[in-house]
Amino acid sequence: MDYNFDKITNRYGTNSFKYDTARQKGKPDGLLPMWVADMDFPVPPEVLEDIQKAVEHGIFGYTEPNDDYYNAVAGWFGSRFGYHITRREIVKTPGIVFALAHIVRAFTKPGEAVIIQTPVYYPFYDVILDNGRELVKNPLIYNENKRYEIDFRDFEEKITRHNVKLFILCSPHNPVGRVWTRDELVQLNNICVKHGVMVVSDEIHCDFIWQGHTHTCFGLINEDAITATAPSKTFNLAGLQASNVFVKNPELRRKLIDEIDRSGYGHLNTLGLAACQSAYAKGGKWLDELKAYLEGSIRLVRDFLAEQLPNVSLTETESTYLLWLDFSGYSLSQEELDRRITYGAGLWLSSGTSFGEEGKGFQRMNIACPKSVLLEALSKLSTEFA
Repeated sequence: MDYNFDKITNRYGTNSFKYDTARQKGKPDGLLPMWVADMDFPVPPEVLEDIQKAVEHGIFGYTEPNDDYYNAVAGWFGSRFGYHITRREIVKTPGIVFALAHIVRAFTKPGEAVIIQTPVYYPFYDVILDNGRELVKNPLIYNENKRYEIDFRDFEEKITRHNVKLFILCSPHNPVGRVWTRDELVQLNNICVKHGVMVVSDEIHCDFIWQGHTHTCFGLINEDAITATAPSKTFNLAGLQASNVFVKNPELRRKLIDEIDRSGYGHLNTLGLAACQSAYAKGGKWLDELKAYLEGSIRLVRDFLAEQLPNVSLTETESTYLLWLDFSGYSLSQEELDRRITYGAGLWLSSGTSFGEEGKGFQRMNIACPKSVLLEALSKLSTEFA
């Protein structure tokens, strides 16, 4: 490998949300943090070099990217996913959650229903409820093979009963790690078209698809759907706040831009735009090596659990560097499970119920770290739960 993913970088004392907020979050000091979805790997050196060039220029005024930016974004999704977009179809926002909140406001009215598939990334709940919309849940089915499936009958029934106007899809799914097949996405789309439901697909994790699976951009199935993307998870750029929303329908695009403009975000982070362009233009080789490294980490976890912790089930992940661990074999309440993870194992994981009540008995573990750190975490789990 040309890149070293085994190097440990000390992140304490850097105002890191992941490392430096334990007390703010009611956690004890000294936990090994493997919760929030950012990686412990520095950005690609090629990207860092371009960021440094922007810093050395010394002026950080209002910035509007040129064709190179849009070509980098469009080139990435065209070459990697066969999803071809044009400059005018790209709407820049400071983050996907920001975009989702404005999509909810632009395309639904207060009191109208929005449907999500639970357990799911918790800000989905916030952008619906905080904007005064009705939250409708279509719980995923956890089958006997430790794999999640869509309950299509419940999905359509809920849409009909609640007169749902908008569907927020998580694709690939966080936290359960599913890569939805094209057939599954077509079936979801057919139901939404039948009932006049608009679709926004959060595809922020689409670059981490594991062998044997293929990500299908929802925009390839329905051109009127909105696709939300960002380089933040892929290249560890969340703090630079840049994302790209793809809206092919000009009427919908104008409506969304008008809603965003009311927020006052006409220009985005200067360094974020530089980093996004650089990452999509130069970061492919780094990402390919990182994916190979992370697939090795997943195998490491799978083998360790089988040998040392057979009562902990790994939901077979098809995507993301976030593992969904099933501790239901211990018959613990969620409160007791969380307590033992925190105070017994000394780990800071994401409690399953933070993604909805359907996450009871689960913990989400971020494995985007050097393997030595991952082994330390597994050892801590083994000491507490073996």
